[in-house]
Amino acid sequence: MTFSRYIADRVLEIPRSGIRDFFEVVQTMTDVISLGIGEPDYVTPWRIREAAIFAMEKGKTGYTSNLGTPKLRQAVASYIQRRYNITYDPHSEILVSVGVSEALDLALRALLNPGDEVIYHEPSYVSYNPSVLLCYGKPVPVRTSVEQEFRVLAEDIDRVITPCSKALLLSFPTNPTGGTIPAADLEPIADLCRRRDMIVLSDEIYSELVYDGAEHTSIASFPGMKERTILLNGCSKSYAMTGFRVGYACAPGPIIEAMMKVHQYAIMCASNVSQEAAVEALENCQNEVVTMRSDYERRRNFIVNRLNEIGLPCHTPRGAFYAFPSITPTGLKSKDFSLQLLTSKRVAVVPGSAFGNSGEGYVRCCFATGMDKLKEAMDRIEKFVGELGRS
Repeated sequence: MTFSRYIADRVLEIPRSGIRDFFEVVQTMTDVISLGIGEPDYVTPWRIREAAIFAMEKGKTGYTSNLGTPKLRQAVASYIQRRYNITYDPHSEILVSVGVSEALDLALRALLNPGDEVIYHEPSYVSYNPSVLLCYGKPVPVRTSVEQEFRVLAEDIDRVITPCSKALLLSFPTNPTGGTIPAADLEPIADLCRRRDMIVLSDEIYSELVYDGAEHTSIASFPGMKERTILLNGCSKSYAMTGFRVGYACAPGPIIEAMMKVHQYAIMCASNVSQEAAVEALENCQNEVVTMRSDYERRRNFIVNRLNEIGLPCHTPRGAFYAFPSITPTGLKSKDFSLQLLTSKRVAVVPGSAFGNSGEGYVRCCFATGMDKLKEAMDRIEKFVGELGRS
């Protein structure tokens, strides 16, 4: 039986995730130090877990409103107000999703007609390109470079805008590069979007994880941008809640209503228990975030210094928890480097090519793991690179 004739063409044409595909190999091996999957090594803070336990004990195990519990939507509104001085109506301008990935999918499905273009900066999170394709849109990547610390500039975006350009997808801090964008560079992008009448999807899942005393700026905070921005965020990274699967979208009421239509038929609602835990996180766990962020910054300083000492040039990421060193001095392609490192030294990193063509020549190293493992991983990488130089 030829199953390909039954599967949608757009699904057949989309490759498997470059991250997940690579880590299928990792799962078959032992004694591997993984710098691969972007997940905090911290256990979810106790008071968040306790809130989930209490929710179960109180019998909060049923469906919630499609938009999410009123309590969580109010907590999100208060959090955004405190962080960015942006006011959202919790009754009509906030939707709770099953992770930020679902929120992004809902936004794209609510916005795109066949052929609509979505501009995004690359290297980028692996799901952006296929998510647009699955919604019958056309992904338009804009290359960023280490020379610009992987931030995107308004003039780079302007060059690829066409009459079909409908949305700009921003993600700062960025996975996989750790790049951030200062307000001075974000303001011209906001101006461009206003002039060219574009919607912005702003994925800010790493917004709490910025270093060196910097502050994250949301593009929705600029004049005239709240009404044309879908702000996407969640609890997975900042609060070490990846398994709880809680994300949210903040946007004008008509857009939230459109997203809710898709959400109610596809998913219905996020877990009630997880939503209770998310309320606790947003309202009472900022101290835990500060502690984790400080530790990540310490690890970042260590891994960047070691990679540069080893001879793999690495810029200093200003956000998220990824280092993105160049492996071009080795003469290997990113996938070959990653596979050989895994096979010979049992260290798992992600090939930069998984994040788009702009990622070739780099690998992603997640430093959200213990310092002892980071030190051992760097020692193994140093031996690997040294052996390559002698071969």
